[in-house]
Amino acid sequence: MWYLIYSEDVENSLPMRAQARPAHLERLKVLADQGRVLAAGPCPAIDSEDPGEAGFTGSLVILDFNSLEDAQAWADADPYVAAGVYSKVVVKPYKKVLP
Repeated sequence: MWYLIYSEDVENSLPMRAQARPAHLERLKVLADQGRVLAAGPCPAIDSEDPGEAGFTGSLVILDFNSLEDAQAWADADPYVAAGVYSKVVVKPYKKVLP
């Protein structure tokens, strides 16, 4: 089943994001290679594809897991969590309707 993981950043998270980004992306790449990523990306702090120094306010990923518990465990182990990037992480079941 698909699970939505929405994470909100702490203030001034950009330096912490930069440091933890390679490990964060590597975990997502593993799932992508298995066909388990529906969507993944950050939320820019300003209305721009490249927010520069404005940074990001959070992230959204929609991933395939066997259970809510598995999705929560994966989210809890995110390198961004360990690096202090996120102030809040919400994991919910997600039902894809379109397209």
